Amino acid sequence: MSEQRDRRHDADASDDDDTAVSRPSGKRSSRRARGASSQSDTGALATIERAGGDSGSAKVAKADRKAARGSANPFKRLVKFLREVIAELRKVIWPNRKQMVTYTSVVLVFVIVLVAYIYGMDLAFIKGVDWLFG
Repeated sequence: MSEQRDRRHDADASDDDDTAVSRPSGKRSSRRARGASSQSDTGALATIERAGGDSGSAKVAKADRKAARGSANPFKRLVKFLREVIAELRKVIWPNRKQMVTYTSVVLVFVIVLVAYIYGMDLAFIKGVDWLFG
């Protein structure tokens, strides 16, 4: 009976190994694929422009870059940026009062320790220079 379990376990392990290799790993692989295609498109446009390809494709590439950059109105871009900032700030998990006191005290203690260390090193160098040069 235990031999059957071992055989099943070995078969399951080999199945898992096969599926792990053939199965996509998740979001990163799709991002990589998208990024690679957009990079190859951008590279192709740059190659056409550098090679002095026909002016029609260069004009199209320039129009595509301008459209990707956004509208030319700086006020519209500023308003869009501010809206995106507000949207991101809404996603932030803000600390409560206890966490804020803890974080503040940790930072203050760290700053005090570093100031004391730098003051000590400065004092030691001053004493050393005074001893060396009289």
